[in-house]
Amino acid sequence: MEKNFIDYIRIFCRSGHGGAGSKHFARTKFNPKAGPDGGDGGRGGHILLRGNGQLWTLLHLRYYKNVLAENGTPGNKNNMTGRDGKDIVIEVPLGTIARDEITGQLEAEILHDGQEVILLKGGRGGLGNANFATATNQAPEYAQPGEPGVEGWKILELKVLADVGLVGFPNAGKSTLLSSITAAKPKIADYAFTTLTPQLGMVAYRDDKSFCIADLPGIIEGAAEGKGLGHRFLRHIERNSVLLFLVPADSNNHRHEFEVLLNELEAYNPEMLQKQFVLAISKSDMLDAELKAAITAELPKGIPHVFISAVTGEGLQELKDLLWNELNA
Repeated sequence: MEKNFIDYIRIFCRSGHGGAGSKHFARTKFNPKAGPDGGDGGRGGHILLRGNGQLWTLLHLRYYKNVLAENGTPGNKNNMTGRDGKDIVIEVPLGTIARDEITGQLEAEILHDGQEVILLKGGRGGLGNANFATATNQAPEYAQPGEPGVEGWKILELKVLADVGLVGFPNAGKSTLLSSITAAKPKIADYAFTTLTPQLGMVAYRDDKSFCIADLPGIIEGAAEGKGLGHRFLRHIERNSVLLFLVPADSNNHRHEFEVLLNELEAYNPEMLQKQFVLAISKSDMLDAELKAAITAELPKGIPHVFISAVTGEGLQELKDLLWNELNA
Protein backbone atom coordinates (compact mmCIF):
# COMPACT_ATOMS: atom_id res chain seq x y z
CA MET A 1 0.00 0.00 0.00
CA GLU A 2 2.79 2.42 0.93
CA LYS A 3 4.47 2.06 -2.47
CA ASN A 4 1.18 2.87 -4.19
CA PHE A 5 0.65 6.15 -2.35
CA ILE A 6 2.07 8.85 -4.62
CA ASP A 7 1.34 12.43 -3.49
CA TYR A 8 3.83 14.40 -5.64
CA ILE A 9 4.19 14.28 -9.43
CA ARG A 10 6.11 16.40 -11.95
CA ILE A 11 4.75 16.44 -15.51
CA PHE A 12 5.50 18.33 -18.72
CA CYS A 13 2.39 19.87 -20.32
CA ARG A 14 1.84 21.55 -23.68
CA SER A 15 -1.50 22.82 -24.93
CA GLY A 16 -2.35 22.73 -28.63
CA HIS A 17 -1.43 25.47 -31.15
CA GLY A 18 -4.31 27.28 -32.82
CA GLY A 19 -4.88 26.57 -36.52
CA ALA A 20 -4.05 29.29 -39.06
CA GLY A 21 -6.81 31.26 -40.74
CA SER A 22 -7.31 30.63 -44.46
CA LYS A 23 -6.40 33.18 -47.18
CA HIS A 24 -8.75 32.11 -49.97
CA PHE A 25 -10.83 33.83 -52.66
CA ALA A 26 -14.01 32.34 -54.04
CA ARG A 27 -14.13 31.73 -57.78
CA THR A 28 -17.38 30.55 -59.30
CA LYS A 29 -18.34 29.85 -62.91
CA PHE A 30 -20.23 33.10 -63.23
CA ASN A 31 -18.27 35.16 -60.71
CA PRO A 32 -14.49 34.62 -60.85
CA LYS A 33 -14.01 37.37 -58.24
CA ALA A 34 -16.64 36.40 -55.64
CA GLY A 35 -14.47 37.71 -52.84
CA PRO A 36 -12.59 36.38 -49.79
CA ASP A 37 -14.03 33.23 -48.20
CA GLY A 38 -11.17 32.01 -46.00
CA GLY A 39 -12.39 30.37 -42.78
CA ASP A 40 -10.96 30.67 -39.26
CA GLY A 41 -8.51 28.20 -37.75
CA GLY A 42 -9.58 25.84 -34.95
CA ARG A 43 -8.62 26.33 -31.31
CA GLY A 44 -5.74 24.28 -29.89
CA GLY A 45 -6.60 21.65 -27.26
CA HIS A 46 -6.76 22.67 -23.60
CA ILE A 47 -5.20 20.64 -20.78
CA LEU A 48 -7.69 20.32 -17.91
CA LEU A 49 -7.66 18.89 -14.39
CA ARG A 50 -10.81 17.11 -13.22
CA GLY A 51 -11.57 15.99 -9.65
CA ASN A 52 -12.38 12.31 -9.22
CA GLY A 53 -13.73 11.25 -5.82
CA GLN A 54 -12.77 7.61 -6.51
CA LEU A 55 -9.04 8.39 -6.66
CA TRP A 56 -6.89 8.75 -3.52
CA THR A 57 -3.38 8.94 -4.97
CA LEU A 58 -1.49 10.33 -8.01
CA LEU A 59 -0.09 6.87 -8.78
CA HIS A 60 -1.88 6.64 -12.17
CA LEU A 61 0.12 9.68 -13.37
CA ARG A 62 3.51 8.25 -12.40
CA TYR A 63 4.47 7.28 -15.98
CA TYR A 64 2.39 9.99 -17.67
CA LYS A 65 5.31 12.37 -18.09
CA ASN A 66 4.48 14.30 -21.28
CA VAL A 67 0.94 15.63 -21.73
CA LEU A 68 0.64 17.08 -25.24
CA ALA A 69 -2.72 18.38 -26.47
CA GLU A 70 -3.74 18.30 -30.13
CA ASN A 71 -3.31 21.33 -32.41
CA GLY A 72 -6.28 23.01 -34.06
CA THR A 73 -6.57 22.51 -37.84
CA PRO A 74 -6.34 25.44 -40.30
CA GLY A 75 -9.40 27.16 -41.74
CA ASN A 76 -10.54 26.36 -45.27
CA LYS A 77 -12.34 27.84 -48.27
CA ASN A 78 -16.09 28.47 -48.24
CA ASN A 79 -15.70 30.04 -44.78
CA MET A 80 -15.07 26.63 -43.24
CA THR A 81 -13.70 26.85 -39.69
CA GLY A 82 -10.93 24.43 -38.76
CA ARG A 83 -11.57 21.66 -36.21
CA ASP A 84 -10.61 22.37 -32.57
CA GLY A 85 -7.81 20.26 -31.12
CA LYS A 86 -8.94 17.56 -28.66
CA ASP A 87 -8.71 18.61 -25.00
CA ILE A 88 -6.77 16.38 -22.58
CA VAL A 89 -8.39 15.77 -19.20
CA ILE A 90 -6.14 14.68 -16.31
CA GLU A 91 -8.17 13.05 -13.52
CA VAL A 92 -6.83 13.75 -10.02
CA PRO A 93 -7.94 12.97 -6.45
CA LEU A 94 -9.71 15.63 -4.40
CA GLY A 95 -7.21 17.80 -2.54
CA THR A 96 -4.79 18.09 -5.49
CA ILE A 97 -3.09 21.40 -6.22
CA ALA A 98 -1.10 22.32 -9.34
CA ARG A 99 1.88 24.68 -9.32
CA ASP A 100 4.20 26.01 -11.98
CA GLU A 101 7.62 24.46 -11.36
CA ILE A 102 9.61 27.62 -12.15
CA THR A 103 7.51 30.32 -10.45
CA GLY A 104 6.01 28.10 -7.74
CA GLN A 105 2.71 29.89 -8.35
CA LEU A 106 -0.51 28.02 -7.44
CA GLU A 107 -2.47 27.53 -10.68
CA ALA A 108 -5.29 25.17 -9.73
CA GLU A 109 -6.87 23.54 -6.69
CA ILE A 110 -9.28 20.61 -7.00
CA LEU A 111 -11.61 20.14 -4.03
CA HIS A 112 -14.85 18.70 -5.49
CA ASP A 113 -15.82 15.63 -7.49
CA GLY A 114 -16.31 16.55 -11.16
CA GLN A 115 -14.69 20.01 -10.71
CA GLU A 116 -12.80 21.01 -13.88
CA VAL A 117 -10.05 23.62 -14.15
CA ILE A 118 -8.17 24.60 -17.32
CA LEU A 119 -4.50 24.16 -16.44
CA LEU A 120 -3.14 25.29 -19.84
CA LYS A 121 -5.28 27.03 -22.44
CA GLY A 122 -4.98 26.03 -26.09
CA GLY A 123 -3.93 28.71 -28.58
CA ARG A 124 -6.75 30.58 -30.35
CA GLY A 125 -7.31 29.87 -34.02
CA GLY A 126 -6.35 32.63 -36.50
CA LEU A 127 -9.03 34.60 -38.36
CA GLY A 128 -9.49 33.92 -42.07
CA ASN A 129 -9.24 36.69 -44.65
CA ALA A 130 -13.06 36.90 -44.90
CA ASN A 131 -12.99 38.70 -41.52
CA PHE A 132 -10.83 41.51 -42.90
CA ALA A 133 -12.90 42.51 -45.93
CA THR A 134 -14.06 46.15 -45.79
CA ALA A 135 -15.67 48.58 -48.19
CA THR A 136 -12.26 49.98 -49.04
CA ASN A 137 -10.35 46.68 -48.97
CA GLN A 138 -12.57 44.08 -50.58
CA ALA A 139 -9.81 41.57 -51.30
CA PRO A 140 -7.57 41.29 -48.21
CA GLU A 141 -4.47 39.24 -48.98
CA TYR A 142 -3.80 38.23 -45.37
CA ALA A 143 -5.14 35.99 -42.61
CA GLN A 144 -4.04 35.52 -39.01
CA PRO A 145 -1.73 32.70 -37.94
CA GLY A 146 -2.95 30.62 -34.99
CA GLU A 147 -1.74 31.43 -31.48
CA PRO A 148 0.93 29.07 -30.16
CA GLY A 149 0.05 26.74 -27.30
CA VAL A 150 1.56 27.09 -23.81
CA GLU A 151 4.07 24.68 -22.32
CA GLY A 152 5.85 24.12 -19.04
CA TRP A 153 6.66 21.73 -16.20
CA LYS A 154 3.89 21.46 -13.64
CA ILE A 155 3.94 20.06 -10.11
CA LEU A 156 0.85 18.16 -8.94
CA GLU A 157 0.70 17.77 -5.19
CA LEU A 158 -1.92 15.92 -3.14
CA LYS A 159 -2.89 17.25 0.28
CA VAL A 160 -5.21 14.91 2.12
CA LEU A 161 -8.72 16.27 2.76
CA ALA A 162 -9.75 15.44 6.33
CA ASP A 163 -11.50 17.32 9.15
CA VAL A 164 -9.07 16.20 11.85
CA GLY A 165 -5.35 15.50 11.49
CA LEU A 166 -3.58 13.27 14.02
CA VAL A 167 -0.22 14.76 14.99
CA GLY A 168 2.36 13.04 17.16
CA PHE A 169 5.79 11.50 17.37
CA PRO A 170 6.31 8.04 15.86
CA ASN A 171 4.86 5.37 18.12
CA ALA A 172 2.50 7.76 19.97
CA GLY A 173 -0.46 5.43 19.34
CA LYS A 174 -2.06 7.27 16.39
CA SER A 175 -2.73 4.15 14.31
CA THR A 176 -4.17 2.31 17.33
CA LEU A 177 -6.50 5.23 18.03
CA LEU A 178 -7.61 5.41 14.39
CA SER A 179 -8.39 1.68 14.29
CA SER A 180 -10.43 1.91 17.51
CA ILE A 181 -12.67 4.87 16.57
CA THR A 182 -13.04 4.23 12.81
CA ALA A 183 -13.27 1.26 10.46
CA ALA A 184 -9.79 2.00 9.07
CA LYS A 185 -7.22 -0.79 9.42
CA PRO A 186 -3.79 0.88 9.52
CA LYS A 187 -0.64 -1.15 10.04
CA ILE A 188 0.19 -1.23 13.76
CA ALA A 189 3.50 -2.32 15.29
CA ASP A 190 5.78 -1.37 18.16
CA TYR A 191 8.37 0.59 16.20
CA ALA A 192 8.75 4.06 14.78
CA PHE A 193 7.37 5.06 11.35
CA THR A 194 4.93 2.16 11.01
CA THR A 195 2.67 4.58 9.14
CA LEU A 196 4.37 5.79 5.97
CA THR A 197 1.30 7.17 4.19
CA PRO A 198 -1.77 9.10 5.38
CA GLN A 199 -4.59 6.80 6.52
CA LEU A 200 -8.15 8.14 6.42
CA GLY A 201 -11.07 6.94 8.52
CA MET A 202 -14.66 8.09 9.14
CA VAL A 203 -15.66 8.54 12.78
CA ALA A 204 -19.34 7.71 13.41
CA TYR A 205 -20.79 10.29 15.80
CA ARG A 206 -24.18 10.74 17.50
CA ASP A 207 -27.40 11.04 15.42
CA ASP A 208 -25.83 9.52 12.27
CA LYS A 209 -23.30 12.36 12.01
CA SER A 210 -19.69 11.66 11.08
CA PHE A 211 -16.35 13.35 10.46
CA CYS A 212 -13.12 12.37 8.72
CA ILE A 213 -9.86 11.82 10.61
CA ALA A 214 -6.39 11.30 9.08
CA ASP A 215 -3.54 9.41 10.71
CA LEU A 216 -0.44 11.03 9.27
CA PRO A 217 3.15 9.76 9.30
CA GLY A 218 4.92 10.51 12.60
CA ILE A 219 6.67 13.83 13.03
CA ILE A 220 10.15 14.19 14.53
CA GLU A 221 12.27 17.16 15.54
CA GLY A 222 13.61 18.73 12.35
CA ALA A 223 10.69 17.58 10.17
CA ALA A 224 10.25 21.12 8.85
CA GLU A 225 13.82 20.93 7.48
CA GLY A 226 12.96 17.62 5.83
CA LYS A 227 14.28 15.16 8.43
CA GLY A 228 12.44 11.86 8.79
CA LEU A 229 9.46 12.01 6.45
CA GLY A 230 9.63 15.80 6.69
CA HIS A 231 7.62 17.86 4.22
CA ARG A 232 5.94 14.82 2.80
CA PHE A 233 4.09 14.53 6.11
CA LEU A 234 3.59 18.21 6.88
CA ARG A 235 1.87 19.10 3.61
CA HIS A 236 -1.08 16.87 4.54
CA ILE A 237 -1.76 18.83 7.74
CA GLU A 238 -2.39 22.11 5.89
CA ARG A 239 -5.98 21.15 5.01
CA ASN A 240 -7.11 19.81 8.42
CA SER A 241 -9.25 22.31 10.34
CA VAL A 242 -8.59 20.66 13.72
CA LEU A 243 -5.29 19.11 14.79
CA LEU A 244 -5.37 16.37 17.41
CA PHE A 245 -2.01 16.20 19.16
CA LEU A 246 -1.30 12.78 20.61
CA VAL A 247 1.22 12.55 23.46
CA PRO A 248 1.69 9.13 25.13
CA ALA A 249 1.23 8.83 28.89
CA ASP A 250 4.71 7.32 29.27
CA SER A 251 6.42 10.41 27.79
CA ASN A 252 9.19 11.96 29.96
CA ASN A 253 7.89 15.50 29.47
CA HIS A 254 4.39 15.89 28.04
CA ARG A 255 4.49 19.67 27.66
CA HIS A 256 7.91 19.63 25.95
CA GLU A 257 6.74 16.96 23.50
CA PHE A 258 3.68 19.06 22.60
CA GLU A 259 5.84 22.19 22.15
CA VAL A 260 8.31 20.37 19.86
CA LEU A 261 5.39 19.29 17.64
CA LEU A 262 4.07 22.85 17.64
CA ASN A 263 7.49 24.31 16.74
CA GLU A 264 7.81 21.97 13.74
CA LEU A 265 4.42 23.09 12.44
CA GLU A 266 5.32 26.76 12.91
CA ALA A 267 8.71 26.33 11.19
CA TYR A 268 6.97 24.73 8.19
CA ASN A 269 4.08 27.19 7.93
CA PRO A 270 3.21 29.78 10.64
CA GLU A 271 -0.44 29.74 9.49
CA MET A 272 -0.71 26.27 11.05
CA LEU A 273 -0.94 27.97 14.45
CA GLN A 274 -4.31 29.47 13.44
CA LYS A 275 -5.92 26.02 13.53
CA GLN A 276 -7.84 24.61 16.47
CA PHE A 277 -5.87 22.24 18.69
CA VAL A 278 -6.97 19.35 20.87
CA LEU A 279 -4.51 17.47 23.08
CA ALA A 280 -5.01 13.79 23.91
CA ILE A 281 -2.85 11.83 26.35
CA SER A 282 -2.82 8.30 24.90
CA LYS A 283 -2.14 4.99 26.69
CA SER A 284 -3.84 6.45 29.81
CA ASP A 285 -4.90 3.01 31.12
CA MET A 286 -1.50 2.97 32.86
CA LEU A 287 -2.27 6.14 34.86
CA ASP A 288 -4.03 6.58 38.22
CA ALA A 289 -5.89 9.71 39.35
CA GLU A 290 -2.79 11.17 41.03
CA LEU A 291 -0.63 10.86 37.89
CA LYS A 292 -3.40 12.35 35.74
CA ALA A 293 -3.56 15.36 38.05
CA ALA A 294 0.22 15.78 37.86
CA ILE A 295 0.20 15.61 34.04
CA THR A 296 -2.75 18.04 33.82
CA ALA A 297 -0.77 20.57 35.88
CA GLU A 298 2.08 20.61 33.35
CA LEU A 299 -0.07 20.77 30.19
CA PRO A 300 -0.42 24.13 28.36
CA LYS A 301 -3.40 26.22 29.44
CA GLY A 302 -6.20 27.08 27.02
CA ILE A 303 -5.93 23.90 24.92
CA PRO A 304 -8.66 21.33 25.58
CA HIS A 305 -7.23 17.98 26.64
CA VAL A 306 -8.52 14.49 27.32
CA PHE A 307 -7.03 11.27 28.71
CA ILE A 308 -7.71 8.31 26.42
CA SER A 309 -6.92 4.64 26.05
CA ALA A 310 -7.57 2.96 22.72
CA VAL A 311 -7.18 -0.41 24.48
CA THR A 312 -9.80 0.02 27.23
CA GLY A 313 -11.93 2.61 25.42
CA GLU A 314 -11.43 5.18 28.20
CA GLY A 315 -12.15 8.76 27.12
CA LEU A 316 -12.92 7.90 23.48
CA GLN A 317 -16.50 9.22 23.54
CA GLU A 318 -15.29 12.32 25.37
CA LEU A 319 -12.65 12.78 22.63
CA LYS A 320 -15.28 12.47 19.88
CA ASP A 321 -17.45 15.08 21.63
CA LEU A 322 -14.47 17.40 21.98
CA LEU A 323 -13.49 17.05 18.31
CA TRP A 324 -17.09 17.51 17.12
CA ASN A 325 -17.46 20.68 19.20
CA GLU A 326 -14.17 22.08 17.90
CA LEU A 327 -15.12 21.28 14.29
CA ASN A 328 -18.43 23.10 14.71
CA ALA A 329 -17.18 25.92 16.94
